Amino acid sequence: HPLKGTWLGDWGPSKTDRNQVTLLLDWDGKQISGQINPGPGAIQITKATLEPKGWLVHFEADAKDNAGKAVHYVVDGKIENLGSVRRSIVGTWVQGNQKGDFKITRH
Repeated sequence: HPLKGTWLGDWGPSKTDRNQVTLLLDWDGKQISGQINPGPGAIQITKATLEPKGWLVHFEADAKDNAGKAVHYVVDGKIENLGSVRRSIVGTWVQGNQKGDFKITRH
């Protein structure tokens, strides 16, 4: 599946304000699942879609920040270099009230 694997990169509201991010994505033959920043504080992806026409991806997740406040994630992107093992996804990343761009590359 074109999304299956570990994806590394960053997102942020500007060129100088960046946040490292890791996505672990899987495909069970029917649906996409995964985590944002896998590990003890992993955020489960609650919704994931792939539109083959244009290779558009959409992820949503919910978590709590350090103060216990709910944070909703909405990630929309496009797969680039689809034929490459090291393909990338680029697009927009919304985390709570912060919005920025992102680029992650499959490793």
